[in-house]
Amino acid sequence: MPAAAQAQAPAPTPAPAAATATKPAPTTAGKISTFTLPNGLAVVVVPDHRAPVVTHMIWYKAGSADEPPGKSGIAHYLEHLMFKGTKANPDGAFSKKVAEIGGQENAFTSYDYTAYYQRVAKEHLPKMMALEADRMQNLAFDPKVAEPELKVVLEERSMRTDNDPSAQLSEALEAALHRNHPYRIPVIGWKHEVEKLTVADAFAYYDRFYTPNNAILVVAGDVEEKAVRDLALDTYGRVPRRAEPGQRKRPRDPDIAGVVRLVSLADERVAQPTWRRVYEVPSERTATPGESEALTVLADVLGGGSNSRLYRKLVAEKGIAASAGAYYRSGSLDDGTIMIYATPRDGVSLEDLGKAIDEVVAELATGGPKPEEVERAAKKVAADSIRSQDSQSTLARIYGQTLATGGTIDEVRTLPTRIRNVGGEEVKAAAAKWLTSDRAATGLLRSAPSTGKAVGKRPMPSADPGSNGHIRMFEDALMPALPPASRF
Repeated sequence: MPAAAQAQAPAPTPAPAAATATKPAPTTAGKISTFTLPNGLAVVVVPDHRAPVVTHMIWYKAGSADEPPGKSGIAHYLEHLMFKGTKANPDGAFSKKVAEIGGQENAFTSYDYTAYYQRVAKEHLPKMMALEADRMQNLAFDPKVAEPELKVVLEERSMRTDNDPSAQLSEALEAALHRNHPYRIPVIGWKHEVEKLTVADAFAYYDRFYTPNNAILVVAGDVEEKAVRDLALDTYGRVPRRAEPGQRKRPRDPDIAGVVRLVSLADERVAQPTWRRVYEVPSERTATPGESEALTVLADVLGGGSNSRLYRKLVAEKGIAASAGAYYRSGSLDDGTIMIYATPRDGVSLEDLGKAIDEVVAELATGGPKPEEVERAAKKVAADSIRSQDSQSTLARIYGQTLATGGTIDEVRTLPTRIRNVGGEEVKAAAAKWLTSDRAATGLLRSAPSTGKAVGKRPMPSADPGSNGHIRMFEDALMPALPPASRF
């Protein structure tokens, strides 16, 4: 790995007086190997010898936030076209070869990266590496297949977003939150821009970003470093560098005081009204030392399950909400978000529910969490880190996402210990600093009277937050996606 990826994580921020002793917690996975091929491809090997299978993932450090202006959706469109073939493996051959050996394969596009993966018996790893290395440099197909595939992408957008009021609200909420940053644009793209995408646009994006020095190979499973190194050199090592993408610099959102951002949507397909608020907060990459860890604990104390503040106050005690929670999206290259969501009981307005949520947030920001709340959240994170080791594909995704956004192996491995050393004052300070109206956008989803017109198709299952998975024209059903990469 590059020097930056081999560096040890910075020392944890000193804990407050109430938690001066370092609290041990498990690290994730076992011995992990990293190295870099001469052409710049970074390789991560995660041994897991419990079963003779491997997860093979190639991550490109380019996503929808790296698209040229006016070309939204091109990263996701290219993901589809990557399955259209090369000269050696023409249209459909890649997927057919994976299916013939009983493997699973798919891909997904997010704001900051695009990833392709297969799960196969370990003896088929050489074939997967050869196939993936081939389409890293030799993408070629009949342009006649590109137009139908663009229609597949548009149908995916129609089913996942345009025919789903909840997804429409999420899209509008992100656009309201990010005034200037490209995270305001949906990963799948705006419909009017997707309709005009061309094969030339896709190849321009491919030639710029799909080069080995802009990629990360993660192999998790019943493998050893030497065998993976030899295979990688013999396959990916033959792919030449053909571009220098450079550092990703994106426009930032401005700070505008006193502006309240509210998005409201009413639709006859809505059976249950919902209230949402999303705050723009630092991610693991943009936070100061210790800040992301405090936000992790804050989100769990606020809305991480039935013991959280929101659930206890709104559901159990006041009985004004049917559900309530919060989560922290920390794994972005640029700033992340904290989302609060709730559904009201019958007879409770969204406005009254919002006021009650504001009271819970304000109480946490002024009074801070109780020691037992912080302890519970920290233990939960540690337990999640242990459970993550049960799935080699989850581990592969966690390490791939972290490295694709500029993190390090050591940051992942030491996160549970750093979380265990977060104190109540740090959580209180994070709530007071970041959970403010100036940094938030609120969304209201309501029912509407029937118009008598035919409504859209039943939406397909949504993709992971901030991503869109691959859908091919010949698929009857989606292959189950890999589990979302939690930050433990």
